[in-house]
Amino acid sequence: MNEKTAVVTGAGRGMGRETARRLAARGYQVLVTDLNEESARETAQQIGGGAWAMAQDARDAASHRAVAEAALERGPLKVWVNNAGILRTEKAWDHPDDDVRLIVEANLLGVMWGARAAVDAMRADPADAHIINMASMAAFGPVPGLAVYGATKHGVLGFTESLAGDLRLADLPITVHAVCPDLVDTGMMREHADNPEYALGFSGYKIYTPEEIADQIVELLDGDRMILAIPRNRMVLARLTGLFPRAGLPVAKFIRAAGEKKRQKLNAP
Repeated sequence: MNEKTAVVTGAGRGMGRETARRLAARGYQVLVTDLNEESARETAQQIGGGAWAMAQDARDAASHRAVAEAALERGPLKVWVNNAGILRTEKAWDHPDDDVRLIVEANLLGVMWGARAAVDAMRADPADAHIINMASMAAFGPVPGLAVYGATKHGVLGFTESLAGDLRLADLPITVHAVCPDLVDTGMMREHADNPEYALGFSGYKIYTPEEIADQIVELLDGDRMILAIPRNRMVLARLTGLFPRAGLPVAKFIRAAGEKKRQKLNAP
């Protein structure tokens, strides 16, 4: 077979599932991966179009190479979406050591392993190839209550920008993108919505649906935008607090208080 393929990691639910659905609608045969193989298979069955599923722990470098090889068996790999990740909401010093390691390995190393595997698989036929890394609005400035999570997303953004530079210097026409959405109504968000440390996450203008974000993720394939911030005006504010962190922290505290009111309202019976 010579049909173009796509990989979406962490696609057992939420944004990953909706992104896979839209890629299938665009004619890609989508390899859906997730730590929960049953959820991955459910996604593949729902979206059709020749989609298939594999169990994958995104923290394992070898698993990404195996996924890339499986995709190439079906056809040229043209899209890789590093969507797998986890969320923990605590002060930096309150996380158990194992949680810190888990967050970093899943959210940051998982993206690095995935991108490296994708480049290796795409480099023989790099035309119209895209790597999409899921970052966050937390990548742009201080996020009290989400320090470890935010650090991984800063890392994803920096890695994406530098990877784009590496590819350009190597004359490999693979387009790299970082997606930085504000709060999205996913199962992961709902699992932590009762924790006050997550207050800053609720400070945005709206809570997006996975479908809204997936629509914009897939539209990246029509251009070369490197950073997609949703919404853009929140990125501007977050970047300002990041540029002037000492002055920005009091602003973050005010924004966090507003977010806490919204979080409590969401959790009200």
